[in-house]
Amino acid sequence: AVRERAGGTRREAGDGTGREAASGPDAGTGSGSRAPLPADALAYDAYGDPYEVAARVRARGGRVVATGGCFDLLHAGHVALLEAARAAGDCLVVCLNSDDSVRRGKGPGRPLVPARDRARLLTALGCVDAVLVFGEETPERALRALRPDVWAKGADYTRDGLPEADLVESWGGQVVLVPYLAGHSTTALAHRAATRSFP
Repeated sequence: AVRERAGGTRREAGDGTGREAASGPDAGTGSGSRAPLPADALAYDAYGDPYEVAARVRARGGRVVATGGCFDLLHAGHVALLEAARAAGDCLVVCLNSDDSVRRGKGPGRPLVPARDRARLLTALGCVDAVLVFGEETPERALRALRPDVWAKGADYTRDGLPEADLVESWGGQVVLVPYLAGHSTTALAHRAATRSFP
């Protein structure tokens, strides 16, 4: 059976549903304390925008989980991370680095897949309820606006190596490190494609 997602009626990301995220403290779903997001932050909604998804889950007493990353050239390691993150709560919002953010962090050859397409691929997965694209180096402002109950990252990180950990814990949130599927990386995939050195 297909699991019902947290949101409701599907609206496909990239076909008119991408829009600027909340630009002021009272925008959106009634959270008067929401921090404004950068002007280039876009909300791609799979089953309602990230804030609506979170509000519906919280209204039922559920836990909101968020994770973040570039998710460039989506692969099995990404999927394993996302499935494990979703299992930690009742909905999963992915904070996705924008193209400019990826380029600043990874170099001029990245991303290989533009943000709009990366968001569409993510929202096609059954474990992802919504995607929020942010344009900064790290997701603190997006997290401050969303205030997830759980922030999930792969176990290749450490809690002390996550600059956003203190922020999440400041409102009672929990930082969870989920199992990391070794041997999968976008860099390795790109190298194989460039050199045609496939297994």
